[in-house]
Amino acid sequence: MFRFIVLISITLVVVVGAFLGYVGRGGLGQREAPGVVTSEVRPEAIVRATSDAVASAADEMLVSRPKQILFGDLHVHTTFSFDAFMSSLPLNGGEGAHPPADACDFARFCSALDFWSINDHAESISPTHWNDTVESIRACNDVAGDPRNPDTVAFLGWEWTQVGRTPETHYGHKNVVVRGLADDEIPTRPIGARGTRRQMVEANPFGGMLAGLALHTVGDARLHDLAQYFIERAELDVCASGIPVRDLPDDCVEMVESPDLLFEKLDDWGFDSMVIPHGTSWGFYTPPGSDWAKQLAGPMHDPDRQILMEVYSGHGNSEEWSDFDDALFADDGTPICPAPRNGYTPTCWRAGEIIAERCLAEDGSEDACTERAARARAYSAAAGAQAHLAVVGAEPEEWLDAGQCPDCDQPAFNYRPRGSAQYVTALGNFDEDPTDPRRFRFGFMASSDNHYARPGTGYKENIRAGFTESRDRITNTNVVSETLAPPSERPSSEPRAFDAENTDLVGFALMEMERQASFFLTGGLIATHADGRDRDAIWEAFERREVYGTSGPRILLWFDLLNAPGARGRPVPMGGETRMSETPIFRARAVGSFEQAPGCPDYAANALGADRLAHVCKGECYNPSAERRPITRIDVIRIRPQNTPDEPFDALIEDPWKSFECDGDPAGCSFTFSDEEYGRAGRDTVYYVRAHEAEAPGVNAQNVRCERDVEGRCTSVNLCSGVEGDLCLGEQEPRAWSSPIFVDYQGAGRS
Repeated sequence: MFRFIVLISITLVVVVGAFLGYVGRGGLGQREAPGVVTSEVRPEAIVRATSDAVASAADEMLVSRPKQILFGDLHVHTTFSFDAFMSSLPLNGGEGAHPPADACDFARFCSALDFWSINDHAESISPTHWNDTVESIRACNDVAGDPRNPDTVAFLGWEWTQVGRTPETHYGHKNVVVRGLADDEIPTRPIGARGTRRQMVEANPFGGMLAGLALHTVGDARLHDLAQYFIERAELDVCASGIPVRDLPDDCVEMVESPDLLFEKLDDWGFDSMVIPHGTSWGFYTPPGSDWAKQLAGPMHDPDRQILMEVYSGHGNSEEWSDFDDALFADDGTPICPAPRNGYTPTCWRAGEIIAERCLAEDGSEDACTERAARARAYSAAAGAQAHLAVVGAEPEEWLDAGQCPDCDQPAFNYRPRGSAQYVTALGNFDEDPTDPRRFRFGFMASSDNHYARPGTGYKENIRAGFTESRDRITNTNVVSETLAPPSERPSSEPRAFDAENTDLVGFALMEMERQASFFLTGGLIATHADGRDRDAIWEAFERREVYGTSGPRILLWFDLLNAPGARGRPVPMGGETRMSETPIFRARAVGSFEQAPGCPDYAANALGADRLAHVCKGECYNPSAERRPITRIDVIRIRPQNTPDEPFDALIEDPWKSFECDGDPAGCSFTFSDEEYGRAGRDTVYYVRAHEAEAPGVNAQNVRCERDVEGRCTSVNLCSGVEGDLCLGEQEPRAWSSPIFVDYQGAGRS
């Protein structure tokens, strides 16, 4: 009898263990489905009225032979992406699944975009989900009406999400967008970043019996889906290197470490595609001291594919250069914490201040506290993007405005100035020819980087959760929270060195999730000057760089060079380039966006139905009134790219170089100006304009909301805590950035 009881007990343990192991491996979960695209077409009359409004504004501004201005979003994630899936969990305050079909419906009926692209992280896209993505994008185009005049054009794409631990190994995030949709125009698989995929797999909290017990106890169906999501990806093989892309098996995942290898893979496929860098100044994942100069060297830049740069998104503004040091390095490469300068306080410096304050509060001697502060600065500087982990148990508010650009407008979090669009435009590479430096020639655009399948969320500033990436504070209290937040610790006056090789922290627990939530915005748009509404016309505008970005509103913007040689009276539009010796003459024109009415238009409610309208659009759509907002001023930025490697950037970047005040006429604002110094300077020059609307409230528009003393130092902050109903509104100037016009000097000895 005893043996029988023991046998039964062992059997039960084995069965229960097997069941819990099965649960932990996602056995009760379901694969994330792509959803079903709504079949209705946006009414032709609505699309035509939008085009007519642009044409009427262009006529009022005396624009000769105007192209169509179309608005889109080339940076959108669905819950096929790892981070979007994690954010969707109800356990973490998420909304549940938002698959590709939701993004299509949002673009057509909620934000009423003319075009958009899907850009899920390649590192977390399984072969099945890639096929689902392709078919969903095809379905989105199939229901868009006449291909020559569709309500919306959907582009296929993905994000290459590379993160390096050091400035030398970091290249950052780039969106890949593909022109076509036929089988012979798209790759078999997206191309991801090898190291990021490894980090994602290591972040898996599931897979064992204990995880299965936790999952079974919580009983959250979405968590079971997440377990299945992780396991499916962990079991995929990385494609072998050095093999032509068409010879690889269909079920492997393709990963490369650096941009040159990404470009090689795209060249191997041979399809029309663009690579759009984004988040270039976002220090959330970018190590301090990172510099875009290395990406101008040799094969690290592909000027035929890397033609556009995202200067603004829901993660903030990456436009502006600011002269401060976010990191310094000794001759042997050891990181050194720089002292505050030009109003900027490095995070590592603030780490020393926090430790010193704690030490003195414990009645430590001044010498002992000074020594601890020095160690804190050294540990924090050595930790790179994890600089905050040198201080144990720090509350987000203790960091004040450390790490933030002091004179930037809505900057990206933990700003890296050597990734800003102005710095990148001013760079020169002299490796091949010291007399003819290589330069970036990016068109400027903006997008949302939304992770809830919501392209183009910047049309209204009355929704925070889901229209921005902000979320409530996360505590480490459940089976997945260890991937989102570090464990709570008692504050200590002793600093702690961060060991990247042996840390138990994974995923977002390594990041400043709480403080950066105050920097998330509703996101921007890309606008094109296109010859038509169809896919080819939009793509050709991309290739001409005849695009601009906005901070969300549909501002109309024209920027032209009027007297280019050989142009036969036709202006050179934004994104263009020319060579000349005489004084360049420009014209900038801008018309404000329409004021928004509350709610959604009838056609959106009729197409989606009440439940889907609430889930996808949150009951708020692009819903223009007849009233346009006034343009208040237009700034002109002049950049003279480096002629020698040692030219200081402060002397090359003039922001603003000129500024024109507008009279508030709702019909718009127009100015003509010239650069009388161009011929005397005798050097290549880049010009772009930034148009501003009248001030209006914006979600998270004031970031950490510092209280400052009489000397301008931040003494306390009011972080956006995520309290229900608090939009964290602050005054902002909605704006639009033109793509630059590149004017090369043609003087004696230059042809």
